[in-house]
Amino acid sequence: MQDVGAQHGFPLVRVGMHTGPAVEREGDWFGATVNLAARISAAAAGGEVLTTAATRAASEEVKGVELRERGRWAFRNVTEPVQVYAAVRQGTHSLSGLPVDPVCRMVVDPWHGVGRLTHQGVEYCFCSLGCAGAFAQHPSRYTGNDR
Repeated sequence: MQDVGAQHGFPLVRVGMHTGPAVEREGDWFGATVNLAARISAAAAGGEVLTTAATRAASEEVKGVELRERGRWAFRNVTEPVQVYAAVRQGTHSLSGLPVDPVCRMVVDPWHGVGRLTHQGVEYCFCSLGCAGAFAQHPSRYTGNDR
């Protein structure tokens, strides 16, 4: 995911992960685990990686990646709400050195973005007014700072 979308305006991939038992038949996978992973993926925004608590528990810590709680979500044909986490790369810049919109995680060329906001001494660039507005309402959701 790090290299995908490293340029301004590049289409973004979205990823959803869930861990559990599945059945393999002729190279294809079936079962409730696969269905939930597909629903998690469909719920992700462009450039976002979402995971469930089951995947979080089964995985090791990844250096430079923080799992941020996104709450309990209801999904079609799933009886109980599912705890969802967003895997967020720590830092405010992409590998190309361009800033990353903290809301949608899209790489933003500052000359083509819609604006910038400074929060607790850090400047953030935004791809859209919607992202800037969401950040302005709840910055701690996107920065990990609860101050």
